[in-house]
Amino acid sequence: MYKIYINDTPIFLMNTQEKDELLPSSKNILTAKYIGKSKYLLTYIDLLEKSKKFEAVVLYTDDYDKLVKDFKGLYKIIDAAGGVVFNEKNDILMIYRLEHWDLPKGKIDEGESPEVAAVREVEEETGIEHIKLGPLLTETYHTYKSKKGKRILKRTYWFRMETKNQQLVPQTEENIEVAEWIALEKFLSEDRKVYGSILDVLTCVQ
Repeated sequence: MYKIYINDTPIFLMNTQEKDELLPSSKNILTAKYIGKSKYLLTYIDLLEKSKKFEAVVLYTDDYDKLVKDFKGLYKIIDAAGGVVFNEKNDILMIYRLEHWDLPKGKIDEGESPEVAAVREVEEETGIEHIKLGPLLTETYHTYKSKKGKRILKRTYWFRMETKNQQLVPQTEENIEVAEWIALEKFLSEDRKVYGSILDVLTCVQ
């Protein structure tokens, strides 16, 4: 199963068996069987890009590999990496960028591994040092459009990290206004504007 955020609304790509077993229980979920034509997918992509009418969209098929291949074929795929960083107080490192709370992350450079890119991006975006890299937590997928209007599908690798409590220096040239240590439970209990994919990552470390 793939879960991909389009305009912060998830679209699920599933095989038929997964649909029967895992389909979320809500009346506000649009469900449809994929008939094997890429133009059919664009109908749902356009819908989610222009509206937040539905809680989610589920597309399912007996030929799951074709569904995934056809979906990815509509996008340029970019890989990124980031981290959920804990200090010795077990607080996590959050950033505030473009009116959303977020986790530090960025594009993987040519020749970099996801692990190296994740540490580099966290250091650049928050100013911290001496990061101890932990395991891969999860991968998330979200889409956006480039300045030229090309559809981009970004896959982000998320790693658990540890470091000592230290002064944070937000990377303002990347539109980061705030970098802050905060207890995860406190963060999740407060009303904050957070991307769905970031909430998925934080769920992995609860």
